[in-house]
Amino acid sequence: MKMGLTEYNKFMGTHTPVPDSDANTQLVKKIGKNIQASVEKFMHANKKYKKRIAGYKWDFNLVKEDKTINAWCMPGGKVVVYTGLLPVTQNEAALAAVMGHEIAHAIARHGNERMSQGVAVQAGGAILSVAMSTSSGATQDLFNQSYGTVSGLGVLAYSRKHELEADKLGLVFMAMAGYDPKEAVAFWERMAKASKGGGPAVLSTHPSDEKRIEEIKKFLPRAMKYYKPQP
Repeated sequence: MKMGLTEYNKFMGTHTPVPDSDANTQLVKKIGKNIQASVEKFMHANKKYKKRIAGYKWDFNLVKEDKTINAWCMPGGKVVVYTGLLPVTQNEAALAAVMGHEIAHAIARHGNERMSQGVAVQAGGAILSVAMSTSSGATQDLFNQSYGTVSGLGVLAYSRKHELEADKLGLVFMAMAGYDPKEAVAFWERMAKASKGGGPAVLSTHPSDEKRIEEIKKFLPRAMKYYKPQP
């Protein structure tokens, strides 16, 4: 979380946030607050996971990056959405699906796991705590790669397993926040078109578009149990 805050502040210092007065920024913050509430409710209901959000200081920002379809969440609840994502999400519920998905990665500690593996390899088997205590450029680069801040949405940031886990947990979070989980299917169908379908799952660390959508559809009945439409 400490490293996350440092890298987050660096990122925000070199990127242009869209003003709070902008309707899209207001939408990002509204969705963020709604999903934050659902995450906290979910974590408190599952007491053994409550500590996972201890010390979280949530922040939600929209940054001016029109050519990049991306969003991410760092440890501690630092969430950034790129303006390039909005033409693909198209509506509030779809944007909630993406933000729920990215927050799910942080809650499930997927980035932590990827970072640990990467540092262990990079450090040649050195003790992880020692390697993490350094502020080397290589360690910082690995952190940003692990949390997807230097690529497009989900591109090489997480494994196939992690992506599918985040899809499912994200569906629960968005449903609890009052957003229809079925919108996630429509969003990923649009993403498939935007990315021209991508490659076969066997050639990638990520699920194919077809596999992802299939798994989301299978999980929808469970996610719908958490769904209560917003008044």
